[in-house]
Amino acid sequence: MPVAIQIDHRNSKLKPQELLAFAKRAHAAAKLKNTVTILISSNVKLRALNRSFRGKDKATDVLSFPSANDSHAGDIAISAEMAADNATQYGHSTAEEVKILILHGMLHLAGHDHENDSGEMARLENKLRKALGLQASLIDRTEKLSEKPKANRIGKKTVRTAARRVSRASVAKGRGRQTTK
Repeated sequence: MPVAIQIDHRNSKLKPQELLAFAKRAHAAAKLKNTVTILISSNVKLRALNRSFRGKDKATDVLSFPSANDSHAGDIAISAEMAADNATQYGHSTAEEVKILILHGMLHLAGHDHENDSGEMARLENKLRKALGLQASLIDRTEKLSEKPKANRIGKKTVRTAARRVSRASVAKGRGRQTTK
């Protein structure tokens, strides 16, 4: 069996057989050859795993744990609570969100790392999510949320031009005085 799923959470909206069927497709799409186990659990469990393995004392939506064992690609842990929150925020079902997280985790197990690959994983995830019928990828959403609005940069020339327009309008209305440059 290439993929196994354990739902250790009370979210009754998740259908194990539907998620398992998707996970098998994602497993093949990520070109993984060995087994993968997926745990869908609580924020408390993901926080404990994140603290133990990454030194970060906070819950997260998905964690991937590559294996050194030749017959096992690794494990994926997903927070059902964060998946439900994200699903509400992005306007789709919790099951859809779990599928997005499964694909993301599978790509990490296949050796991809979006933090260090100049967008390679993001491009692959976009391609695969479209092929698998998923909405926006996790990387796309994360990058959009982390983008800071660009400050309005007004050059000196733009400021002078705007000041002249205001000045001309004031003069035309008889409220200002005209200056020559």
